[in-house]
Amino acid sequence: MSFPFLSRFIFRDVSKVSFGLRTQWVHSACRLLAAEKALLMKLRKSTGYTFINCKKALEKFDNDVAQAESWLHEQAQKEGWSKANKLEGRKAKEGLIGLFVGDKTAVMVEVNCETDFVARNEKFQQLVRDVTLVALAQHRNKTRSQTGYMKSCLTGDELTKLSVGEGTSLADHVALTIGRLGENMSVRRAVTLGVPAEWFIGSYVHGSVSSQTEVAVGRYGALVVFQGGEEGERETLGRKLGQHIVGESPLSLGNVDDLPCGESETRLLPQTFLGDPSRTVAQFLRGQQAQVLDFVRFQCGEEAE
Repeated sequence: MSFPFLSRFIFRDVSKVSFGLRTQWVHSACRLLAAEKALLMKLRKSTGYTFINCKKALEKFDNDVAQAESWLHEQAQKEGWSKANKLEGRKAKEGLIGLFVGDKTAVMVEVNCETDFVARNEKFQQLVRDVTLVALAQHRNKTRSQTGYMKSCLTGDELTKLSVGEGTSLADHVALTIGRLGENMSVRRAVTLGVPAEWFIGSYVHGSVSSQTEVAVGRYGALVVFQGGEEGERETLGRKLGQHIVGESPLSLGNVDDLPCGESETRLLPQTFLGDPSRTVAQFLRGQQAQVLDFVRFQCGEEAE
């Protein structure tokens, strides 16, 4: 005996169940894809690596973001050192100056790359800031118990041995940036200053990169140590002196009573003051009741002794 109406009822009921299962599976898959995409975006944002590498890392560690990020850094470090070794002989004449001035303390560094294109890259600029802060930390640790005027010059080899974080040297950090940007880079030099309470540090960076950080970055930089000046006006005075030093490239300080020797004058005090051509730097300082004690000028890529 057949029951056609029952067959139709069973078929319709099974179809509903089957369709419901398919719909549920589609919704679950969408939720899964959305979750994976969110993890991928999170990892991409926190590390800066490519989507392909981030996806590979998440698949390798079953969507464990912490393990994926650690693995990405490890692989990038290996690749960075490999590229650094291959690019070692290539000239790096471009780059940027990093400059920090704090309370009675200042640091200026030079970091080089091959092209101006990379010098404009945010990752390279961040490397310059990191080098500056590493040099600052080393200066503070070294001079913690010292007083008086302290000036220290560091070579690139000395700087790259310093630590950026736990177990990471500055050399590793540079190699990682090389791996990301694909150009040869080098940490060239740094100078650190510490002055007593009655002295002041002026600074100026030319061609500066727009930045909201405490480290100024640009193509030229100057630090100037001075005494005197009116309270409330010393920052402006220090900047004017720094501008002059960057613009006129003095090689030595000279004496207050030195007479100018023409356009080829390389002593700071007898030079015509950039901010007021009617006076020498010495005459300008006399009017400000100030005295320059020392200065340092960095130009990116210059031939320096």
